[in-house]
Amino acid sequence: MSRPCAANWPSWRSEPPGPAGPPTSCAWPGRRQGAAAVTEPGLPIDVGAYDQLATMVALASPDGRCLLANATLENTVGLSRRALQRGSVLDWLADPSQLRDTLVMVAGNQVATSRFDALMKRQGTGGGELPVHVIVCQTDWPDCVLVEMIEIEQQIRLDREERTHGLAQANKELVRNLAHEIKNPLGGIRGAAQLLAMEVSSKELTEYTRVIIHEADRLQALVDRLLAPHRRPQVVADVNIHEVCERVRSLILAEFPRGLSVVRDYDTSIPEFRGDREQLIQAVLNIVHNATQALGERIAAGDARIVLRTRVVRQATFGRQRFRLALELHVEDNGPGVPEDIRDRIFHPLVSGRDGGSGLGLTLAQTFVQQHHGTIDCDSVAGQTVFRILIPLP
Repeated sequence: MSRPCAANWPSWRSEPPGPAGPPTSCAWPGRRQGAAAVTEPGLPIDVGAYDQLATMVALASPDGRCLLANATLENTVGLSRRALQRGSVLDWLADPSQLRDTLVMVAGNQVATSRFDALMKRQGTGGGELPVHVIVCQTDWPDCVLVEMIEIEQQIRLDREERTHGLAQANKELVRNLAHEIKNPLGGIRGAAQLLAMEVSSKELTEYTRVIIHEADRLQALVDRLLAPHRRPQVVADVNIHEVCERVRSLILAEFPRGLSVVRDYDTSIPEFRGDREQLIQAVLNIVHNATQALGERIAAGDARIVLRTRVVRQATFGRQRFRLALELHVEDNGPGVPEDIRDRIFHPLVSGRDGGSGLGLTLAQTFVQQHHGTIDCDSVAGQTVFRILIPLP
């Protein structure tokens, strides 16, 4: 019995080495049965199937010569596929000794799979090293070993995103139920206070009833804001993200005509997509307005700066799905940064970094982005805070 085909994922599961067998035909993922495949010379491989993977994948000979590199590897290393395939996979790691020994062991059928952590050299993107998890496993082709590299930061980000998504859903359900429980007796309290105000003649007691009615109205407004995303249905139409950004920019500059610059950095090639324009305006406006509140001192000094940046991301993975194209919107400011004690909770309901804040602006922004099958996260240090929105494109 031949070893499992490397293309039938997951090819890296641990198993005892099997006997070397002749190459077997494989149904490559991402290609219709019977459709023509773009194959690499000398290897019966559908190159396009590897290009659909989010991780870096290469096929190598036992001595490390690169036989094939996928698009993700090409983008991460910063070299063209042709340049990668002219070299050795050993050149990609800061310390190639472990990879060299592993290639020999896997190709010699001493082990079927091996894993280790390493530092990858970014050769064509200004240098630097990238922590990766390396998986080396057998294939069905003689003298051909599969090398897969997963960015450790990417895996951590995906795990964090999945936890955040689950927690956000639980929080929203809790808040919605709590809001309904508050709303029912709130109407009774307000009504009773109004009836009491009609009965009392004392000016002092009338003032007390006014306080009760005022506080009941304030709580009612808070409950309405908590329930707002779940009440209003989406109005779906074609959306141009730059029209959304320009609308937000005009509103913010009208509120802060001096001391604040809102810089545009747009990729005008981004296509329109289906979505709710008003929801997206509100989401971006909440984020930008949150930034202006953090920039109070810089606005007074006249050097506050917010950047609205749009880009297209290819082969993006978020929300437990992989998308061929995605919109990436950055809202960047030069404020003091998000306080460290709330950095992991800024999207939770009722969490605010300033006195008197409702803690609902970013929660609503996250809800509206998720209703567009997108995701939102934040990276903040002193002097630079970046909110990143990802939304799939058609």
